[in-house]
Amino acid sequence: MSSGLIGKKVGMTSVFDDEGNNVACTVVEAGPNVVTQVKSGSPDGYSAVQLGFDNVKEKNVTQAMLGHFEKAGCPPKRMLSEFRDFGESVELGDVVHVDDLFEEEERIDVVGVSKGKGFQGVVKRHGFSGVGMMTHGQSDRQRHPGSIGASADPSRVFKGVRMAGQTGGDRTKIQNLRVVRILADQNAILIHGSVPGPKSEYVKLHKK
Repeated sequence: MSSGLIGKKVGMTSVFDDEGNNVACTVVEAGPNVVTQVKSGSPDGYSAVQLGFDNVKEKNVTQAMLGHFEKAGCPPKRMLSEFRDFGESVELGDVVHVDDLFEEEERIDVVGVSKGKGFQGVVKRHGFSGVGMMTHGQSDRQRHPGSIGASADPSRVFKGVRMAGQTGGDRTKIQNLRVVRILADQNAILIHGSVPGPKSEYVKLHKK
């Protein structure tokens, strides 16, 4: 897993590119992130950098975590995440900004939790067309799944059959999204493409 930043999805906007095209973008507040821990191969078994983002009140943090943040010399953070391949260029307590890591027009991966849609049927969840016909008195079958298994043999429904159920709320990784613009003074990055999650959802931006 490459280096990256923790951000928060703010909303959407649109900007004009050099050719005059109107490009729809997702605005992500990316940082500043604070290095709250530097892990090395000797005591931890692997090398990684832990970043913290978004301040939180001290009363909402455990004593153990307060000591963890005091060691880094930063206020308590709401979101923590580890990134590998950060190199040896950062130290405990360093502040990482969005323009330190990303450049305009580069491709990045975004990881987040998709929007939760609750319990949904097969039409919305899997794109089924439904039984469809209203003949022979079937007035209530339009969005039903239809047959789901065989008869006497094997006398059961196999695992993995696509049926109704909980939809969304899954960890989702969208790859190769384009960085349209970086607003360093506002700690914001504009991304063209589908960024998972609703507004105010925390996301992780990974360099390719």
